[in-house]
Amino acid sequence: MDFPSNQVSPLHATISGNPLYQTGVSHSIKLEMSHAVSGLMQRLLLVDLDPATAKLAIGLLGPFFSAFGFLFILRIVMSWYPKLPVGKFPYVIAYAPTEPLLSPTRKLIPPLGGVDVTPVVWFGLISFLNEILVGPQGLLVLLSQQV
Repeated sequence: MDFPSNQVSPLHATISGNPLYQTGVSHSIKLEMSHAVSGLMQRLLLVDLDPATAKLAIGLLGPFFSAFGFLFILRIVMSWYPKLPVGKFPYVIAYAPTEPLLSPTRKLIPPLGGVDVTPVVWFGLISFLNEILVGPQGLLVLLSQQV
């Protein structure tokens, strides 16, 4: 695409730090994301799970949430010792599955006072999802008890 000499290409505007272009892109991305999320939520609300499918989901999600909750607790403890060789056994058992989630979160939530709080954030999120979906009064549990 050719741009007239008095206009700036989108790539050049981003590289040069043109705040008007960046704000426009950021705003359009936020609008697209909010539209996508609202559409997804509407589809999820319209999904009618039968009790057998809900029980299957509980059987899969329950152990998944428990395992990741435990791994994030290990990562919280590992964050107290920053010089651990996380690429070596046994530390890699907790590091490898959780780092793909923690790395992007660190970009959003930087360390507070030199302390990495992202494992705590993810542990809270996993605990919340566990309680909402497969807890004693969770959505999937209530769906599985329908007659």
